[in-house]
Amino acid sequence: MVLPGRYVDLVPLDRDQLPGLIDAGRDPEIWTFMFSGPGDAPESMVALVDELLRRESAGTDLPFTVLRKTDRVPVGMTRYLNIDGPHDSVEVGGSWLTPSLWRTPFNTDAKRRMLGHAFEVARAHRVQIKTDERNLRSQRAIERLGAVREGVLRGHMRTPPGFYRSSVFYSVLEPEWPAVRARLDAELERPWPPSA
Repeated sequence: MVLPGRYVDLVPLDRDQLPGLIDAGRDPEIWTFMFSGPGDAPESMVALVDELLRRESAGTDLPFTVLRKTDRVPVGMTRYLNIDGPHDSVEVGGSWLTPSLWRTPFNTDAKRRMLGHAFEVARAHRVQIKTDERNLRSQRAIERLGAVREGVLRGHMRTPPGFYRSSVFYSVLEPEWPAVRARLDAELERPWPPSA
């Protein structure tokens, strides 16, 4: 399944994309608030990709590589997780972009494709997004999408160094999707700097 966008295409994660993902994920700032993720070593990205492919085989996650549309270069990742068919619910998460593309239309475009597929094809009722309570940049980005802040789940995830992370939860419900979609589409229509 490929989710084509305006600035990015979301394509199924594949080990063949590792060189580009290693390059895109080199900046340690990307991983500051991620529950898991590479350090400076390329083998960490290999381990992450292998783990996500294992989860895909198990049916728990559906990971994508974010490709820049102009040159087909990997610039990040995103995925569906916590897929809950009986309750028509899914989470969009594990998302990261190379920092040179932060505050560009790339994240907006990727989230527009993920949310659109969830609501319009998979017929989800609820799409959840969560982030580390300390990650204010991510919280602002999620709020710009039009997701509703639900609250904080305190100390619910133990990160590899042993820190208990609190997470801020957001969601979009199916009746809210038309307004969110219009907001995202309008944002993608506005002029962006040439670097985007």
